[in-house]
Amino acid sequence: MKKKVILIRYGEIYLKGRNRPFFERTLVNRIKQVLDEVGDFKLTKGQGRIIVEGEKELDDAINRLTEVFGIISISPAFEIDKDFEVIKKEALNLCNQRLNNDIKTFKVETKRADKKFPLKSPEISRELGAYILQNIDHIKVDVKNPDLTLFVEIRDRVYIYTDIIKGIGGMPVGANGKAMLLLSGGIDSPVAGWMIAKRGVSLEAVYYHSFPFTGDKAKQKVIELAHILSKYTGPIKLHIVHFTDIQKELYEKCPDNQITILMRRFMMRIAEQLAIKNNALALITGESLGQVASQTIESLNTTNSVVKLPVLRPLIGFDKIEIMDRAEQIGTYETSILPYQDCCTVFVPKNPVTKPRLDKIEKSEQVLDVDKMVTDAVKNVETIDIT
Repeated sequence: MKKKVILIRYGEIYLKGRNRPFFERTLVNRIKQVLDEVGDFKLTKGQGRIIVEGEKELDDAINRLTEVFGIISISPAFEIDKDFEVIKKEALNLCNQRLNNDIKTFKVETKRADKKFPLKSPEISRELGAYILQNIDHIKVDVKNPDLTLFVEIRDRVYIYTDIIKGIGGMPVGANGKAMLLLSGGIDSPVAGWMIAKRGVSLEAVYYHSFPFTGDKAKQKVIELAHILSKYTGPIKLHIVHFTDIQKELYEKCPDNQITILMRRFMMRIAEQLAIKNNALALITGESLGQVASQTIESLNTTNSVVKLPVLRPLIGFDKIEIMDRAEQIGTYETSILPYQDCCTVFVPKNPVTKPRLDKIEKSEQVLDVDKMVTDAVKNVETIDIT
């Protein structure tokens, strides 16, 4: 009996010792969630492998699985009986299916997880190689740089395949708690969220909207960015904070060159309140050291000082080209460069302070009712469920 299946491999999870079952269950649950969007599939957990069976849509399933954190590689495979005559026949069939003018050499690689199987791995590879050579003309063995590799895995069942498709690795989302992403319409913050989610963290996001200075297209752009991220993370709650009143008050009452830093401090305060309210244990920002005035060490120290939750900055050592490359890789770049202003591009001072002194910033805030401004912003937040 022969079945088409998908073999899923995971790497880092396998090293988790006694906690490994929790990480494996989290990964299996995420895979089920993703595959439910594609069709009807059955999942089986094996030794170091997850096996996916389905009658149709295997190609669609493979495409979606390449976006699941925790998976290091995927192989479309055939599951066959543990009988060496059957293995020989199906190995030859698969090689014949893959033959074309570019394939002139091959090798066989065998993993024998079931040590009770009578032939050892080198013996299986050697005998299958000889059988294929006898039955296919004009093909040779090259063990160092073959055009085609036939993989054989001997487990509870036998799996044969020729392709290994790279996954994105990391940890399954949900395995490492939840954090609140400060999401703008720019290039950086979606990448930052993606990178922390890759470490197994569930995301919620907060966006600061400055209507009417920023329009509905800017808001829709951020919703679309959250939607792209949700393909990797699962559903995301997006909290939209109406930020215009705070910006106006800062603009009217505070020194012009401090406006950017003061805005960042309010964003951090509001994000922390929303994080605590929604059981998130950290904040995530897309800041890169020295990229703009609000991202110098002095500025980061000044904005950090208003929150107690950890602030995760995965891009802190990246340059802009590296961030853009990652944005293209994960599919957010084309949306991020749409030309709609967000709150960080309005009320921008001509000469923003780059080395703010904390005592001066705190003095400027003394003319404001900071607690009320933050409370009002959190109270009037609009939340959208992104799937």
